Amino acid sequence: MSEKEYYIPDGTYWPIIGSIGITLLLVGFANQMHEVSWGSSVMTLGFLITVFMLFGWLGQVVNESVNGKYNSQVDRSFRWGMSWFIFSEVMFFAAFFGALFYARMLSVPWLGGADNNVFTPDLWNGFSASWQQIAFTTPGTTLQSGTAISIPTKLVEATGLPALNTILLLLSGVTLTLAHHALRSDKRNQVIGWLVATIALGVAFLGFQIMEYSHAYADGLKLTSGIYGSTFYMLTGFHGFHVTLGAVMLTVILFRVQKGHFSADNHFAFEGVAWYWHFVDVVWLGLFVFVYWV
Repeated sequence: MSEKEYYIPDGTYWPIIGSIGITLLLVGFANQMHEVSWGSSVMTLGFLITVFMLFGWLGQVVNESVNGKYNSQVDRSFRWGMSWFIFSEVMFFAAFFGALFYARMLSVPWLGGADNNVFTPDLWNGFSASWQQIAFTTPGTTLQSGTAISIPTKLVEATGLPALNTILLLLSGVTLTLAHHALRSDKRNQVIGWLVATIALGVAFLGFQIMEYSHAYADGLKLTSGIYGSTFYMLTGFHGFHVTLGAVMLTVILFRVQKGHFSADNHFAFEGVAWYWHFVDVVWLGLFVFVYWV
């Protein structure tokens, strides 16, 4: 194909299948949240259809790439697409970091009467305008819905498992960079070795995060623990979900490297996953500083 020609893909049914899967997933999830009996079944069906679509559609893209149907113009479109996707992920986490900032830096002082706010420092007996006070105390034991409020016994400390996980993710960024350099030098065995190390570090991170959650839950820190519990689990939980997706993508790239799909000059799929993984690393550094440390 000429470098000046646009690539026009053949017609495909994968977008329709994906739309059906995502719709069923959303409808099922919404009804599951409202405790409708068939909600979980529809949600599971939607999830399976969506996964089927991902394997089929991405497999088709891989085959087109391997068969030489793409040119430099298509490569640029892929790079722009991945760039905008990561930007959308940045905005996704920015919303949750913004919620944490609002709660800690604005809401807590306002509750204490700062800036001529209508609230007073005596919202309830013993109240003081501090993040620790908000996390550890509550004026009641249940929400209006009847859900019991869980009061944690201590904040999650930065030392221990969070610090260990920080080291693991930073090391995974190094091993992935080494794998990229090995691929550009056409040293396929080294690429495989460094990719395996990166995936292993990611899986270890997830294992330690599960362990951390079990300790936090035992200490009374739950989603029902007020703004501290909700922001903690939303930020760290979604990050863990992104690490899981990144590990899956790295595993797919590992299989493709073993099949000889990439060359030293043509390996954007590897680069795209590497961009995503480094983004996950940077988000964790923000989490470590603002959720655990500060």
